[in-house]
Formats: sequence, C-alpha cells, structure tokens
Amino acid sequence: MTNEQKELVKGTVPILKEHGVALTTYFYNRMLTQNPELKNVFNSANQHTGAQPTALAMSVLAYAEHIDNPSVLAHAVNRIANKHVSLDIRPEHYAIVGKHLLASIREVLGEAASPALIDAWAEAYGQLAEIMIGAEAGLYSSSVAKEGGWSSWRPFVVKQKVKESQEITSFYLYPSDEGAVAGFLPGQYITVRLYVPELNVFQPRQYSISCAPNGRYYRISVKREHGHPDRPEGYVSNLLHEQIEEGNVIEVSPPSGDFVLDLDDKNPVVFISGGVGLTPFMSMLEYMTESGKNRPVTWIHGCRGYEVHAFRDTVKELGSKHGAMSMHTFYDKMENNTEDSYYEGYVDLCRIDDAIVPDAAYYICGPGVFIKKHFAYLCAQGVDPQAIHFEEFGPAVLVM
Repeated sequence: MTNEQKELVKGTVPILKEHGVALTTYFYNRMLTQNPELKNVFNSANQHTGAQPTALAMSVLAYAEHIDNPSVLAHAVNRIANKHVSLDIRPEHYAIVGKHLLASIREVLGEAASPALIDAWAEAYGQLAEIMIGAEAGLYSSSVAKEGGWSSWRPFVVKQKVKESQEITSFYLYPSDEGAVAGFLPGQYITVRLYVPELNVFQPRQYSISCAPNGRYYRISVKREHGHPDRPEGYVSNLLHEQIEEGNVIEVSPPSGDFVLDLDDKNPVVFISGGVGLTPFMSMLEYMTESGKNRPVTWIHGCRGYEVHAFRDTVKELGSKHGAMSMHTFYDKMENNTEDSYYEGYVDLCRIDDAIVPDAAYYICGPGVFIKKHFAYLCAQGVDPQAIHFEEFGPAVLVM
C-alpha cells in the first residue's frame, strides 16, 4: 500500500467508530442474500443479535487504526484464524467477502466513497486477506500433520450422552472410522455442525472440549440455550439435547483455539468461570490432575444454583486428587447449602482471600460482562494484564 492509501484508510476511522456496526450489518445482509450458501457457515443467532456484525466492525476498526503496523494485531489474527479454521473457511471465501465488503463501503458511504478510497480499502483488504490466509494455512497443515488429525469435517459417533445438570449435558464423541483422534491443548474447542430444519441450512457451533486429551474421544458439555427476547433459542444446543441420541453420527472439525493452558508454567493458576464457562477449565484441571502437575489451583465458579451446577462432584473429586486446590462457589440463591466455600450472590473476588495469588496465571471464561468485571478487578489489584487470559463465548468483541 502507498502512504496515501494508508492515510485514506486511517481517515475512515471516525466513520467506523460511529457507523461501523451499521456498515457490517449491511455487509452481512448483502453477502448472505447474494451468496446464500454461506448461511451454512455463519451462526444465524449471532446475526440476529448483532454480535457478529459488532465483532466484525471492531476488527475492521482495529485494522484501520493499525494499518501502518498490522503486526500489533498478531494475537487477534491468531484468535480469528483459529475460529476460521474451525469453520472450514478457505481462501476462496475471502474473494466473496472482499467483493461484498467493498460494495458495502461504496453503497453505505455514497458520495463520500471516492474511487481513491475504494482502491485504498481494496489494497488494505487484500493485505489483510493475505495475512489471514497465511495464518490459516499454517493451522490447517498443523492439524493434518498430527496423529489422528484431519481437515474440514469428520463424522463422529455419540457413544455416551450424560446429563451433568438441569441445563448441561455431555456428549462423548468417537470417530466413526474408529481411528485415533488428534491431540489438543487443554482449553481448546471443536466445532459441531448439524442440519437445522427450521432454517434449512447447516449450522456450526463451537464447544469447548471438557476432558483431558486421551487419543480416543472428545467430550463436549453443552448448555441448552432457551430463547428470550434478546436472543432466539439455541438451534444446535436444542437439537443436541432433544434429538441427538447415543449412536447418532454428527460432523466435527479439528480442535482449535488459543485460550489454552500453558503446559510449561509451574506457577499457581486461578480459574474464574460463570455458568457453562467452566467447560474449558474441566479439561485443564483434568489434565493437570492426570499428569501430576502440582501447580496450586484456585477454582472459582458461579451459577444460578445447585440444580444448574454442572460437574459439582467431579470438580471436588479432581480437587481431592490434585491435592493443592481450593474451591469457591457462588450461587445466585444459596438454597440449603451451608458449606464454607459457598457464597450467595454473583462471583465477587474481593470475598475470596486467595483470589489474588503472587505470580499466578488467571483464566476467565463466561459472558462478556462477567469477563470485563473480573479483568478490571484483577488489574486494580495490581495483577499484570499479561497474566490474565480470557475467552468470551460467541464472536469476540472484547479488546482489553
């Protein structure tokens, strides 16, 4: 890109800050109308709530702001690349996206979209596409090279279906070809793809792997998402709970994700989860327990109450085996539990004596508002932001 083109792109930053979501919403509507086959790739619920357009708007804004040095976005690029690989996004998709993104800029900005500006954004998008395609090619190659690895979709059999709470059920997935399954880092997810009759399309959903690597199966633990005014009910989660039974075959893409346990770190670790956000931590805790890792663990979890508290007894058992773990549980309403490690109300780190641990690594998983609250508290207590790792379920919109 020329310096003049970079200045033109940076000049659109104020517009993106004010109208970015409107632009990306228009873009998705345009693209999915003219290329309906992509409805099999994108999460329809995230389109409905605006989460996907918001995430894209923030990504486009960040890229425009750092057009002089895109390398500062390496972490974000890696996270997005992992998500794209899990959805089987390929280089040819970038041409379609670029076509509709440039057309959307032209149509939304109207007379303000000069030919020079469109040319500048075409160059910028081409540069970004090259970065993403390169990052994704590396992830695809790495996945295929693993023992038991594969690319794209692979059929898996549901051999066990176990109810963990009123809302969360675990599915034990074994490859239908009876071969090995690729290893993964504790904290990673797999993507499940199911046909949704109401939408007449396939819908992919990412679910954290909730067991330690074992070479034979993956376990996902899925919360049944009931609908409410701000969000439709979960198409895929309801299909899994209601219609997928033991013996059924579903499509799965390889493990992905960069929210992972550092296997070489020997310092203490603090897990902070809300609701179904404990699932990646189940994999991490099980791995540390089975591998004899003696890192001190502080386990902090919050949910609405006893009946929806998944893995309650399993965590206690793993904690006992681990031998260096403290547990703290918050229920919105206490009910009849009088144990010292239980608290009434939302997760509140200031009520926990060992929440702040010197040299600890912190992992937070749950809704965006949950992550922001605890990230801010930890930073205010002097915790290095680089020691805080988080994963937001759904399209990533948090930048901290």
